Amino acid sequence: MTDRNIGLEILEGIREIKAFERGDIDGLRTRELKAPAAPEQIRKRMGLSQAAFAGLMGVSVRTVQDWEQGRREPSGPARSLLRIAEQRPEVLLELA
Repeated sequence: MTDRNIGLEILEGIREIKAFERGDIDGLRTRELKAPAAPEQIRKRMGLSQAAFAGLMGVSVRTVQDWEQGRREPSGPARSLLRIAEQRPEVLLELA
């Protein structure tokens, strides 16, 4: 096993980030993800009640209601699940 110096690895990573921000490094891959459709549209397309959809997403019914009424935005992980529900609903239903 090789001894690692985590502190040095972190510092090197920070240097790379700063170099990228200055434009000294290119070639880092980035990808822009399209936002999923509105949660209510996805839920209705799947034919689920708010309670069933909340259970599938692992959130409370109140959270689903807040999303649908525009009081809250889904978090990063929830947006990812919504994207899966939108594009491949059968995958999400299989995991339930």
